[in-house]
Amino acid sequence: MKQKSQMLHFGDCLTVLKTLETGSVDLFYIDPPFFTQKSHALTTRDGSTRYSFKDLWSSREGYGDFLIERLHECRRCLKSTGSLFFHCDENAGHIARLVLDQIFRPDNFQSEIVWSFRRWSNSKKGLIPSHQTILFYSQSEAFKFNTITTSYSESTNIDQILQKRVRDERGKAIYARDHAGDPVTNGGKRGVPLGDVWEIPYLNPKARERVGYPTQKPVLLIERIIELCTDPGDLVVDPFCGSGTTLVAAHLLGRRAIGIDSSQEALDLAKQRLANPFKTESRLLERGRESYVRTDLELLECLKGLGYHPVHRNKGIDAILEEEWCGKPVCIRIQRSDETIEDAATALCNAAERKGGAKLILVVVEPRWGLLGKQNLPATVTLVQSTTAAIRKSLSEPHAIKLSSKYSVAVG
Repeated sequence: MKQKSQMLHFGDCLTVLKTLETGSVDLFYIDPPFFTQKSHALTTRDGSTRYSFKDLWSSREGYGDFLIERLHECRRCLKSTGSLFFHCDENAGHIARLVLDQIFRPDNFQSEIVWSFRRWSNSKKGLIPSHQTILFYSQSEAFKFNTITTSYSESTNIDQILQKRVRDERGKAIYARDHAGDPVTNGGKRGVPLGDVWEIPYLNPKARERVGYPTQKPVLLIERIIELCTDPGDLVVDPFCGSGTTLVAAHLLGRRAIGIDSSQEALDLAKQRLANPFKTESRLLERGRESYVRTDLELLECLKGLGYHPVHRNKGIDAILEEEWCGKPVCIRIQRSDETIEDAATALCNAAERKGGAKLILVVVEPRWGLLGKQNLPATVTLVQSTTAAIRKSLSEPHAIKLSSKYSVAVG
């Protein structure tokens, strides 16, 4: 049976899953009822539609049996390279883990992902729930996995980023040096492989993406799961698709998708979203949490379009490019408004000392020299004029003037 690229099915997912071919699915995302023992309901922003479902069970055993039947079918449908992500919270995560271990075997358990988010306050006595769990299982050892990298943490020492580490004769990690005793760089700066704690914002009540469906997840969260374990054209199946977030994410990433739900109202909503797919962008993900508290990261806006990693624990270097230049790391500093060019260049040189002969670039924001002028500029520093500075210069002078014959300002 040839499966269509985009399909919505009404009914019990157990029945629909039995119609899918064995070994035909690349990824299952399971977001079932959480055993909350509540009826969930939410109304759209304009009050025109009310969506609801019941999460009521006679016992834990009954809930477990419900999962077992459906997860057996999911495993039958998975390719040998496929994976399954099971979304849960504190109510029944322990039940889900036991069931999944039984069906997929403990050795195919890959990760327990913690989705961390900030929630608005409530009157509950005790700690506010601010995370949910996603259990990641594979069909076999041959599961498909695409490594995703993130920026280095604020606590990472710059030497760890720039210099290669090796083991000495005692097995102790040391920084590598060449025959001349100079530090050896560790190649292109790809960043840190993604960990199992994901800080992705919960959907704001006023977010355009929010459609009024209870338990709606952000597209950004599902996109990350899909990117990890599938390639364009792969088939993603969501047996409890609700408002269709998984299908929207799959569509945006060029994957095929099948959604199943026992609510016709939910499927109608999913169909509407697929006709106009949309996701909420996250400033937190784009710039990192530190951008909320460190104003100097705003300076890095001038590097937009370049692949780079912000450097947090350093007074002289603001960023390191992902690419190397002639086998050397590229360290960048953006001149502060209260700095002369010489002061900024000196801070950059001091910070980069003993970093493996890095290429040093200073972005000039204010073309202001100190008392000694251009003659005090370190020869190892290349000046690059920021767009702001270039515009100011253009408005104040009839012609572009070089800083000196040796140290010219490149406009970029």
